[in-house]
Amino acid sequence: MKDIKKKKLNRLKFSYAAGSFTGFVFVTLLIFVAFAVMLSVFGLYIADSKIRDENFRAQKQAAVYESAEKTGNEEVYALINEPGNDYIIIDESGKIIGGYGNNTCDLKSGGTIDVLALAQEVGEEIHDNMNIDIGTESAVTVYPDTQLRMVTPGVNGRIRIDMAVLMSTLTSRATYNAVLSSAQGDFVRLPFWIDVPISGGRHMVCKAYFSVYFRELKIFGLLASVIVLLSIITLICIIVYICKNIRYRRKVNELFFMDELTGKHNWPWFVANAEKIIRKSGSSGRYAILDVVFVNYRNFCVCHSVKEGENMLRSVYSVLEHNAGKKELIAHHSAAHFAMMLTFHEKDYLEDRIRRIISELENINNEHKFSFWVGVDMVGSTVDGKITSRRNIDIEREYNNAGAARATITGDDSAIAFFDDKIVEEQKWIDMINENQDKALENEEFLVYYQPKYDPRTNELKGAEALIRWNSPVHGMISPGRFIPIFEKNGFITKIDHYMLSHVAKDQRAWLDSGYKCVPVSVNVSRSHFIESDLAEQIRDIVDLAGTPHDLIELELTESAFFDDKNAMIATIKRLKEYGFTVSMDDFGAGYSSLNSLKEMPLDVLKLDADFFRNDGADGRGRIVVTEAIKLARNLNMRTVAEGIEDRDQVDFLAEQGCDMIQGFYFAKPMPKDDYMQKMSNGSKDAGKEDTGSEDAVLADS
Repeated sequence: MKDIKKKKLNRLKFSYAAGSFTGFVFVTLLIFVAFAVMLSVFGLYIADSKIRDENFRAQKQAAVYESAEKTGNEEVYALINEPGNDYIIIDESGKIIGGYGNNTCDLKSGGTIDVLALAQEVGEEIHDNMNIDIGTESAVTVYPDTQLRMVTPGVNGRIRIDMAVLMSTLTSRATYNAVLSSAQGDFVRLPFWIDVPISGGRHMVCKAYFSVYFRELKIFGLLASVIVLLSIITLICIIVYICKNIRYRRKVNELFFMDELTGKHNWPWFVANAEKIIRKSGSSGRYAILDVVFVNYRNFCVCHSVKEGENMLRSVYSVLEHNAGKKELIAHHSAAHFAMMLTFHEKDYLEDRIRRIISELENINNEHKFSFWVGVDMVGSTVDGKITSRRNIDIEREYNNAGAARATITGDDSAIAFFDDKIVEEQKWIDMINENQDKALENEEFLVYYQPKYDPRTNELKGAEALIRWNSPVHGMISPGRFIPIFEKNGFITKIDHYMLSHVAKDQRAWLDSGYKCVPVSVNVSRSHFIESDLAEQIRDIVDLAGTPHDLIELELTESAFFDDKNAMIATIKRLKEYGFTVSMDDFGAGYSSLNSLKEMPLDVLKLDADFFRNDGADGRGRIVVTEAIKLARNLNMRTVAEGIEDRDQVDFLAEQGCDMIQGFYFAKPMPKDDYMQKMSNGSKDAGKEDTGSEDAVLADS
């Protein structure tokens, strides 16, 4: 996962599990090996001591035999030829030339037993080349007993006797009766033959016995049982540990993926599972990622309480969870945002389903009707009706796309917005503006256009408004409607205000020096600027730097700005008027006009919005409002400007009502400063001759 927090958690869980498991297994294996070595050492010690004892007895028997041969003493022979002292004599060629007792020796399977080497070899197998010294080295040539094969031929003529062979022999069903028959009291005797060289190149092969006492078997069996028991306990402990570790990890995952507010799934859980489901689905079905927003959630908390607001969010989650089917997910993302993944086949079906969910959400409380915005991103694209590969699916990106679609929704009512190419292009445009705005300001790509204002009674030029255009070397002439809203959001609009004011002041100064009859030019000041307590001083200093008289600069404030900090606004306006500037309210009537603003703000000019003059009904209600607004402004010692005027009938009406100035297509459209200079030269001669086309597009740009 891309989430850093989740990566760290996984690393912590892995280190805990791996470290604990490794330590547990290491200690267990150490104990197991210790017991195994003890068992092996014990067995090898017994085997070595018994073989050495029998070898010593065989050597004595051979010595007595040779003594009897030399002396010919029958009594000595009698000592050798006693029951239990079975032996055979073989010559240099291996032919049996004598013996005593029952010959069961397998002379063809002879070999050498090196007890110390055997002990070392077994030790290496058990514990990483561990050498076990159980006594002095003894090499004995032996032959198996044909009735009871306890020893087996080994490599290179050697014979191996280890504990596994011994135990196998003792527990074999085939030797059960022989073992019982050889039992004498509290031990059993297992026969084998020892080869002892004697004089004349001959060999005396004596029958020996590997005597195993039951108490030794009990000790050996006890140790073996301990090892088996330890193995079982170890296996059980490992299984229990693994189960506990799995349970622990599940609890950690549950805690990590739990949302603190709803107690259900959170955003990291959604990302992990959504990506897994979509990637596994291949090309079957389609998925949509939703950004569901509880509109005005914060206002609800303010009016009621945060606790009640959180309860409402839990109710929202429950509704969404109830509407989520198999392979569909729901999680609380942040604040009043919820993430949802739905399956669908057709867009119309998806939209209809979302509307049903919204309808249910709107009525989660009988006392309130809520609104919800839903942004939708349909995951992946289609080529010839087939879903493209989803190996590189990124839920973060898909949810961000859904959020971008949701951000296009306006108003307070519930609504749905789908992410599409238009939103992508719009975002690319915003990014382009943000990346190039500073460079454009530095290169003075922004141009000042002027739209004249005329007296409707005399057609005399009375003023102008400065409007901005962007002449981009890449995109050409860009209208204000495509970049001003972006500047207002990113804060760059304050730099544009200074730029426009500086250029207008410089133009006015240049025109005065050239002998033109200048009229006041209004410059827009954004509402963002009024958070600065020294705004009036900034404006004064910029104008003074150009050397322009203050009465030739008018500052236009949008009506919406009057709903911010009223006291700061009034203080700034008063200081501007003290410095000799004219202050006007722009777009009066475009929003919900406040008469209190007119009552409290010491304004000079009231600009009537163009909407007053559009689509006026047959009853003429719009003209009634305009008439009364002009009267109100006159009584407050304010001049009026009507903007957006396009035909002669409107001009005649406004002239009749006493409107001071008209700004609109009927008289002139916004123009470059060279064209405006021509207007200043002509005065009122050509006023009213540009009544062509509609001003809608230009107004949108201005």
